[in-house]
Amino acid sequence: MSRTTDSERVRARYWIETAYATADAAAVMAGEQSSGTFVALPGETPELLERAAARVEWIEALEPVNAPSLPGAGRPSADTSVWNRAIVELSWPLENIGTSLPNLLATVAGNLFELKQFSGLKLVDLDVPKAFCERYPGPAYGVAGTRRLTGVEGRPLIGTIVKPSVGLTPAATAALVRELADAGLDFIKDDELQANGPSCPLEERVAAVMRVLNAHAERSGKMVMYAFNITGDIDEMLRGHDLVLKAGGNCVMVSLNSVGLAGFSALRRHAQLPIHAHRNGWGYLNRSPALGFDYVAWQKFWRLAGADHMHVNGLRNKFCESDDSVIRSARACLTPMYPPPTPGCQVMPVFASGQTAAQAADTYRALGSVDLIYACGGGVMGHPDGIGAGVESLRLAWEAAVRGVSLDEHAGRHAVLRRALQRFAG
Repeated sequence: MSRTTDSERVRARYWIETAYATADAAAVMAGEQSSGTFVALPGETPELLERAAARVEWIEALEPVNAPSLPGAGRPSADTSVWNRAIVELSWPLENIGTSLPNLLATVAGNLFELKQFSGLKLVDLDVPKAFCERYPGPAYGVAGTRRLTGVEGRPLIGTIVKPSVGLTPAATAALVRELADAGLDFIKDDELQANGPSCPLEERVAAVMRVLNAHAERSGKMVMYAFNITGDIDEMLRGHDLVLKAGGNCVMVSLNSVGLAGFSALRRHAQLPIHAHRNGWGYLNRSPALGFDYVAWQKFWRLAGADHMHVNGLRNKFCESDDSVIRSARACLTPMYPPPTPGCQVMPVFASGQTAAQAADTYRALGSVDLIYACGGGVMGHPDGIGAGVESLRLAWEAAVRGVSLDEHAGRHAVLRRALQRFAG
């Protein structure tokens, strides 16, 4: 359903469920989110409507159902027995909103979710004019910049998360990072739960970890990318970024739903480092099939705002998301939002959540790309032969995937991969 547009109108597509005629319900959506309200107003003149009203661009009917998906919705009469479903596209003139991401969000995903005409409503995609690229810088690094900083080409970045998530002191964190770096990892990140608490303050953690990573780089010639979690108030994030930069770090991380678009945009305008964007809390926006956001729509806000890496979950993950949804999300991150020569705002998808050597081949087969960070916690540290073996097993699994070699065949030649599959695939 995705289409690019050069027009000066914002376009958003929704899945809707309603007991009312779909055309009438769509008209309510358009009125609520532009010039209208629940009654006709004398100030809503034909001239104003022509200039500022949202338009219903098209409606595609879907199979109706005989019960509402969500409670609390209205219906035309007590004996209503059919709830219509459809895909609806609305559009707004850019001059209503301006090139403001927070106000774009308020327009395309504001009070719509509460309207009594709907027993289901989900934002599934949107297209915004190129003018947003002039206001917002987009990702400074993305896929190409991340590869340049890490020196990794032709395969995914193999990464992990510091575990235990919380409870380690700065010194204990640095000791673990030394072991992870020596094992050959490309990327390491703080857990989203580890920010700047008194048991592991950011300043002390950065100092301890960067001593290890700078020494590792001097010995090996390879600087591991480490995403320090700097989530906090805006002034805290800016100070945290500068702390990491001064110490020689090469990445910062923030929790998107915690800092919001305005906070994230302030960090991006200030940043000189890649920003690793964590989507924790995503489930409350997406888990219901009848409410919230599809990732294809949601990730566009953060790409425009300047995220360099975005989490998409992983195949056969520990959460409830389906494999098809994961791959669709990753493809969205890699798909340009605009045709050339406008910058594509492409970001590197991050596969995580229960990922091991066992999912590599299926991930490559489904995505058709190695432009991703493959972040494995237990898949690295849970290998029966240790962390180094865990990292090697992941590289071997991806080597087999890219070469089109059977994973079992490759495991027959490499004991470390065979041991990983015995541990994680059975």
